[in-house]
Amino acid sequence: MKKLFSLLSIAVFSLGTVVSADSTPGDIIVTLGENLTPAQKEQLLTEMDVPADVQTITVSNAEEHQYLGDYIPKAQIGSKAISSSKITTAESGAGLNVETKNISWVSKEMYTNALTTASVKDAEIYITAPFEVSGTAALTGIIKAYESTTGEAIPEEQKQVANEEMVTTAKLGDQIGQEEATNLIERIKEEVAAQNPQNLQEIQVIINNISNELNIQLSDAQVDQLASLFDKMQNLDINWDQVNSQIDKAKEQWDSFKNSEEGQGILQSIIDFLQSIVDGIAGLFK
Repeated sequence: MKKLFSLLSIAVFSLGTVVSADSTPGDIIVTLGENLTPAQKEQLLTEMDVPADVQTITVSNAEEHQYLGDYIPKAQIGSKAISSSKITTAESGAGLNVETKNISWVSKEMYTNALTTASVKDAEIYITAPFEVSGTAALTGIIKAYESTTGEAIPEEQKQVANEEMVTTAKLGDQIGQEEATNLIERIKEEVAAQNPQNLQEIQVIINNISNELNIQLSDAQVDQLASLFDKMQNLDINWDQVNSQIDKAKEQWDSFKNSEEGQGILQSIIDFLQSIVDGIAGLFK
């Protein structure tokens, strides 16, 4: 796992933050790490294309440690709060749409999965940094920003489980691949919602069945860790239908983009770029 320097430091609120319960589609809130330089702040605000009077929240490195300290060694969390996010309220039923820039360890699908566990829904989320960071601390800030814009308080236990899910998935991604880890977590969630297991053993059966279905080999330790995580989820008041709905909508948005003219153009440009690299290498041996 890459050293988690300058984790995505996004908005854990001070006690004086004003919470608004009358959020409407299109409302925007921006989160900024307190260790950004003035030039970096301007760079990110310009990149996010937000109005001059946009609501902003600043987060400290101490707040990162508060939410990640149980899952990541302190030395890996780092000592600076750098990165930022833009959260835009979407229409009811729109689902979650997550995009990232300069995020190296946590994929947008991992964010989506963890945010659904925290009951975050219907939002456009853009996570960025002035240089490459791991992205682990983003989840806490996004959740807090979501609470501010909607006025919906999310239980502390649910936030902690969502952070644990994100870190667990990212670590598993290091071992079996990001896409494989994300698919595994999504499928386990679907089956937990459908089967409503009553104990750890039943959860372990679900995990083993899904991993076999996806042709993913897990160690006993990995199965135990996942079973413990989903057991904690089972003990939370989570709306599983909403969780699966948000994940399904996120998948639909990605599939729609891939099949759109814009998406096809981007994919083709990537293919063309990779082909130019191959051609260039081949030319060295002529």
